[in-house]
Amino acid sequence: MCVVSVGKFLSRAEVERPGRRLNGSGSRGSEQGLTRSWGVWGFVLGMLLAGCDESKPKHGSAHPSSVPAPSAPAASSAALASSAAHEAGGGPLAIAAVTGGDAQRGKELALEYQCNRCHDDTGHEPMARDLHCVHCHQDILADKFPASAAALARWKKTVDPFQVAPSLEATAERLRGDWLFEFLQKPHDLRPNLQPSMPRLALGPAEARDLVAYLTRGETAVVPPALARADWKQGRQLLEARACGSCHVFSTVPPLALQPRLEPGAAANRGIMLAPDLAFVRERFRPDKLLAWLVDPLRVKPSTLMPATGLSEAEAGHVAAYLLYAPRAPRKLEPPKPRLPKLERPVTYAEVDEKVFRVTCRHCHSNPDIQLGEGGPGNTGGFGFKAKGLNLSSYAAINSGLNGAGGERQSVFAPIADGTPRLLAAVLARQAEERGEVNPEVRGMPLGLPSLSSEQVQLLETWIAQGRPR
Repeated sequence: MCVVSVGKFLSRAEVERPGRRLNGSGSRGSEQGLTRSWGVWGFVLGMLLAGCDESKPKHGSAHPSSVPAPSAPAASSAALASSAAHEAGGGPLAIAAVTGGDAQRGKELALEYQCNRCHDDTGHEPMARDLHCVHCHQDILADKFPASAAALARWKKTVDPFQVAPSLEATAERLRGDWLFEFLQKPHDLRPNLQPSMPRLALGPAEARDLVAYLTRGETAVVPPALARADWKQGRQLLEARACGSCHVFSTVPPLALQPRLEPGAAANRGIMLAPDLAFVRERFRPDKLLAWLVDPLRVKPSTLMPATGLSEAEAGHVAAYLLYAPRAPRKLEPPKPRLPKLERPVTYAEVDEKVFRVTCRHCHSNPDIQLGEGGPGNTGGFGFKAKGLNLSSYAAINSGLNGAGGERQSVFAPIADGTPRLLAAVLARQAEERGEVNPEVRGMPLGLPSLSSEQVQLLETWIAQGRPR
């Protein structure tokens, strides 16, 4: 139940009026494009669950753990695990069992949180194309979406970074349940070349346990004894020789000689976008399944875009040892974005709308009257969230507020406990979430996408301080 799909959903009105200026997805250098891009948030939830799961686009659906995979030696003692860690130079792997989850309830939650809005192989039928974050984008890029050539050409530039999400096929054969349990509750960015990331949903420990039980079939990973005899230094050499750096980065070790590069229109882009930072393999991937994955990833997950690299089982053991045990530096976070002083010049709603609301916010907060009856998860509900009724598509709608916990209308500009206007607090909270910090009072926005730039925050803060002039 991860999300990584950023969807742009077009209304019939938008298709019928191709000359109309539509909104784009804001994030790392994004452009203006489609108004119905709020589906992007869903893209986020599933991406996170894929290990090295560069998945081929699929429209079928299957149980996420339905594909059998060959397994490495079944179990290891603590002594063998510690021995392998000592020989390699890393610390022992600590794998905890996640118990008490209800797999059937987890399957129901996967539907409730609309995992099938972004991912294939959730155990549920995919949502219709206009509501599916990834399928909609893929159809636009393939000229299959019913719109004019001019509109498609314009939208392609916007949706190109949001064209893939990993399927949840064979999740049990790849990912550790203890990692999933933590990640579902406190997600973080895994894929440096993919703009969206897993959104922070309203998931508590009980729901996370149920989802883990469903996605992993209740299995617990173990450390195979074979890794105790592997040579992690040879593993590094093999990573270089097999050109793994052409898709992956490994952020906590000396940089690989090759580095991923996204080229406009390149067929390899989808695999590069979904390729996770290898620094996360140690905590995410099942060590008892890693050898099978490295030798023949297609046998483990037939939809993956990761190719077999010709590793023998012995060579795969060396690579696995490097991924799991090699000494590494602490993971570095990007420095906090600077908080710029409020502008002295006048700032109007029109400017904030053009540079902030239209670029990012309307992905989730749109006008349902012109969007097939849906206004995005931040307005009419979705991804497990109740309808908040927050519409950011016009000046009047923004000032009408949102639904509070009791259903009463509240101003989005009302201060939270520290005095910060709620709308401003939400965009600042997203910046903090990217650094692993969670504000329990407010959910970071934009949900699952890169945070606003310092300049965008400055513009919004100035406009609010000046009394929100038109």
